[in-house]
Amino acid sequence: MAGPNSLYGPLDPAPDAGYLDPPPRMGFFTDTSVCIGCKACEVACKEWNLVPDDGFNLLGTSYDNTGGLTANSWRHVAFIEQPVAGRGGGTDTPGAFAGLPVGPPASGLAAVTAARTGQDTGTDPGVPPAVDALAAAGTITPPGALAPPGTPASTGTPASPGALTPPGALASPGTLGPLGSAAPAGAPASSGGGGAAATGPQFLGMPMADLPGRTIDAPRSDFRWLMMSNVCKHCTHAGCLDVCPTGALFRTEFGTVVVQEDICNGCGYCIPACPYGVIDQRKDDGRAWKCTLCYDRIGDGLTPACAKACPTESIQYGELEELRGRAAHRLEKLQEQGVTEARLYGHDPEDGVGGDGAFFLLLDEPEVYGLPPDPIVTTRDLKAMWKRAGVAALTMAAAVVVSFAGRRP
Repeated sequence: MAGPNSLYGPLDPAPDAGYLDPPPRMGFFTDTSVCIGCKACEVACKEWNLVPDDGFNLLGTSYDNTGGLTANSWRHVAFIEQPVAGRGGGTDTPGAFAGLPVGPPASGLAAVTAARTGQDTGTDPGVPPAVDALAAAGTITPPGALAPPGTPASTGTPASPGALTPPGALASPGTLGPLGSAAPAGAPASSGGGGAAATGPQFLGMPMADLPGRTIDAPRSDFRWLMMSNVCKHCTHAGCLDVCPTGALFRTEFGTVVVQEDICNGCGYCIPACPYGVIDQRKDDGRAWKCTLCYDRIGDGLTPACAKACPTESIQYGELEELRGRAAHRLEKLQEQGVTEARLYGHDPEDGVGGDGAFFLLLDEPEVYGLPPDPIVTTRDLKAMWKRAGVAALTMAAAVVVSFAGRRP
């Protein structure tokens, strides 16, 4: 059951595959501008789909540890360390980062150090003093806790000898609560053990940790990180599906492409047919594997595991047409903010694969991310190939006729 555009061009793949009343086509929109490289998507994909591990070693050339999409990596988070010309220290730096703070000068180091190690005077509330977190934590009573019988009462000053708190006694008004704040009337008494109580709000973070923008003479780096969570594109015209001789690859009612591992015979025809180099064979059994867009989950109305786990919503799942509109709006917003290099990839139904079911917002050329700039499904040229083959066959036949017709009996 093939339509006029089954080989190339815009197409609704589910009806073309024979579904009479399919649901809306579903897909992914991956916004790389908010990807933080956490790899939550990779882990969630492996956990849900029981994908085996592919090693626990770094590549040696990147913080990436997978390198690309394989039969054992259905999601791949790329870490791209990209030099940026013209970016240096100072507030007069040209480009999108011009005017942003670069940290205090060297003369500010002494003030920062003093603010951390000296008494908190409140002159620089953004830089807390150094705190012995363990000692401070020992002076804090958890909310709702009651002092045990016989424990010296803590009222913000060292307890006097023999001052015991009766069982179940409550602190008086003005008693210091957690982190030195005043406890409300009727709050349980603190079991400070006679030690000095906190005298004000205390910062219990990492002592002496440099705060953002407060490093000494910090220049802007001359590189930037580009991160992208790559995945199978679930093409409108899927080359892998077209060449599969066993029917192991099939089109779902959601327009996605899924491999049935129990039918795959390991022939490997699908591997070179994919213009993105996504699908791959496992070395142990030879069968082909790739992302299924969590067909089992979306069939039950659930979000795919990778999108569910993404903490920044870089990976967005939904109806493909709605995602395309959302992506166009996001692109417009970024370009208005000066990110002129932002672009969409795989969203155009007129491209070489008829548009992707999983498309991306990129911050540079596709080649930077290891993506082909103009992917083309092989069936796009099938009509022209058959025409050329027909012309060649007719030419050869005519030549044979002429050669025999010229002979005498």
